[in-house]
Amino acid sequence: MVVGPTLDARDLYRFFHVGDEEVFALRGVSLSVAPGELVAVVGPSGSGKSTLLSCLAGLDEPDGGSVDVSGRRITRRSESERAAIRANSIGILSQSANLFEHLSVAQNVRGATALAGGADRTTPLPESVLSAVGLAERATARPSTLSGGEAARAGLAVALANDPPLLLADEPTGEVDGSAEAEVLTLIRERCAGGTAAVVVTHSVEVAAAADRVMELDDGRISDA
Repeated sequence: MVVGPTLDARDLYRFFHVGDEEVFALRGVSLSVAPGELVAVVGPSGSGKSTLLSCLAGLDEPDGGSVDVSGRRITRRSESERAAIRANSIGILSQSANLFEHLSVAQNVRGATALAGGADRTTPLPESVLSAVGLAERATARPSTLSGGEAARAGLAVALANDPPLLLADEPTGEVDGSAEAEVLTLIRERCAGGTAAVVVTHSVEVAAAADRVMELDDGRISDA
């Protein structure tokens, strides 16, 4: 059993070359998130929020620093190793959800489980995952037929299909109304109450207010808001 933070990111640096100049997206960012904790990351556009989330998920390799998820180092590993850690330990939810249009909602959930080797793992059945987000009756629906709120909840179901210890969400309520936003927030808070750690990048005042901690990112540097 891992004792300590679910997410431990230390001194992350990320820079990009623009012409002859180096542009720093992250400047020594450190972030530790305990099991059951919901952290909101806020800041202006271009401050490095999406770059930070990509580095935490192992989708992008930082130029300096390290990221551990449930005690396992995800940085400085091969892409196949990072993908395996992601599939088993990290749920990722983007603003535009994470659904394949040619698959039904239930098939999207099954696909996420298959990526993690679902046959060898104890994971919830798609039906139970969809029931938990109030979409049991929409299991056979295609994503294009869902309302904005339903799509957000379906994306969350896919992100949580393997019961990951860490949820990373990029503007998960950016395209829904206030009622749907409250539903998604309630679901995330319920998962956190069960021990899931969550980092949510957001511009929403409501999401920030629901977080246990708010961290502000500005010009690649982070501090308590």
